[in-house]
Amino acid sequence: MKYLMWLLKAAIFFTLFAFALNNQQVVSVYFFFGTLWQAPLVLVVLATFTAGLALGVLLMMPRWWRKRQAARHGNGQNQGHEFAGDSALPAQNNPDMNHGI
Repeated sequence: MKYLMWLLKAAIFFTLFAFALNNQQVVSVYFFFGTLWQAPLVLVVLATFTAGLALGVLLMMPRWWRKRQAARHGNGQNQGHEFAGDSALPAQNNPDMNHGI
């Protein structure tokens, strides 16, 4: 398993390296008010991916904090209640069914 993970990491690295080598052309990114940024295409793609990742994490942080705080305080739920699996009905064995088909 250790060698399989190493092989997977190497494959991802070489794929990204080949992507970077194939996208070295300089592109122009036009922002508002006439602002211009010229950079290699691979850098623009990497910056866009990183900005999207950071924005997604920042938007999820309040939700994660609320869930973590609720879990820390116990929230009054599931206290004094039995596990729901204990009251479930036993499974029925139906030999007439052909594997659900």
